[in-house]
Amino acid sequence: MKYTTFVGLDVHKDSIAVAVARRNDKDVEELGVIPNSPQAIAKLVRKLGEPKSLRFCYEAGPCGYGIYRQLIAMGCSCMVVAPSLVPRKPGERVKTDRRDAKKLARLLRSGDLTPVWVPDEHQEALRDLLRAREDACQDLLRKRHQLGKFLLRLGVMRPDGIKAWTSRHRQWLQSIRFDEPAQQIVLAEYLHAVEEVESRIERLEREIAAYVEAFADGKVIKALQALRGVGLITAATLVAELGDITRFETPKQLMSYAGLVPSEYSSGGKERRGAITKSGNSHVRRVTVESAWNYRHTPKVGAPLRKRQEGVSEKVKSIAWKAQIRLHGKYRRLIGRGKRRQVAVVAMARELLGFIWAVAHQVAIENAAGRAA
Repeated sequence: MKYTTFVGLDVHKDSIAVAVARRNDKDVEELGVIPNSPQAIAKLVRKLGEPKSLRFCYEAGPCGYGIYRQLIAMGCSCMVVAPSLVPRKPGERVKTDRRDAKKLARLLRSGDLTPVWVPDEHQEALRDLLRAREDACQDLLRKRHQLGKFLLRLGVMRPDGIKAWTSRHRQWLQSIRFDEPAQQIVLAEYLHAVEEVESRIERLEREIAAYVEAFADGKVIKALQALRGVGLITAATLVAELGDITRFETPKQLMSYAGLVPSEYSSGGKERRGAITKSGNSHVRRVTVESAWNYRHTPKVGAPLRKRQEGVSEKVKSIAWKAQIRLHGKYRRLIGRGKRRQVAVVAMARELLGFIWAVAHQVAIENAAGRAA
């Protein structure tokens, strides 16, 4: 489709600054500021002309994807832009909403903007559930630290031989007694706060498991759990954050999207690589690194993993076993060369994404074969 009108939107909670760049015009036209409401957006589309000739863009942000979905439903084209990848002029010191809208319209016309993947309503709902659980886990860690620091300040140390937050540790916490009633109340409140967050995590995990059963990409989530260290929450997070994993043409594209590739600054005859870029999806990067820690251990298929692999094709199981052999060998080689464990695990996480990509493509092949049959 050859678009004739390119519209840049600088979106805020209550307002949207609008600018238009037409294909045959050199200058960019400001259209002012409109309210951030469906009625105002529909009126803007009617004012600009034929929807099929319009191409909109705005930066991804806290306002979500409602504008994108409304514009697509009206027959327009829309791009949600990665804010960190919008080109910026060196030395640019003036920033206003209208200038931002004009810049977006100009860059959209020239094709210099990078879009982000937009989830559908069901994927976004699963993503919200998973991120709510992630917030609850962070809250749990914070509550446990508060309790630990309270006991440390009063000189109460955990007995030797008791691991933190095991059943024995909880029994010991319940047995602590203070001379001051106020401190006993504080201890009880901290314990109650920890238990309350743990209950919230359990409720969210049940909701996630129930939602995944009816999810369109349930086969991919099931197949990903055949990999060591990838449970239900990790597999669901990968699918909710990445969407259709087969949209990545190569594993390297997926690794780059997750920000797990090394940064590079090379010039002339000098070549220099640094730490990973961390420029992609932080949720994918986090769960992948957490899973990669499991590949330090000797390859094996234990009872939990064998249970997760029930109903999975032999080819997917073969990919999962190959991942264990390759990643464990990589870990041993890197440690043998004197690399720190954290560095070795991040390197394994990068290659683990390659196996995740292979599993998703294998499921796609099996689904296509099933439809053909």
